[in-house]
Amino acid sequence: MAPREDIKPHEGGTEPDYRFTLANERTFLAWLRTALGLLAGGVAVHQLVPAPAGASAVLAGLCVALAAVLAAAAYPRWRRVQIAMRAGEPLPRSLMIVVLTAGLFLLILTAAILLALS
Repeated sequence: MAPREDIKPHEGGTEPDYRFTLANERTFLAWLRTALGLLAGGVAVHQLVPAPAGASAVLAGLCVALAAVLAAAAYPRWRRVQIAMRAGEPLPRSLMIVVLTAGLFLLILTAAILLALS
């Protein structure tokens, strides 16, 4: 088998079952859909939440920041998983589940605080 450094997402190692490759791609696209949803939510909050303007900007900024983190982490995660499958190695762990959960909790907490203060 080729050394791991010689394995690329689409070449080297052993060709994984296409179902796993497609599942990895669907997961990648799900991360991007989640990021787009958060981005749309951030824009909606910024445009539609009336007052105070600073509060809506904070909430919108948190949505956009979390969307950016998810979008930036989606491709590297897809690549690591694809290479691990080709190398016949265990799938790498991802902290993105924890980041997304913590980020959403922070958004919910911020929204609840802003709602209570208004």
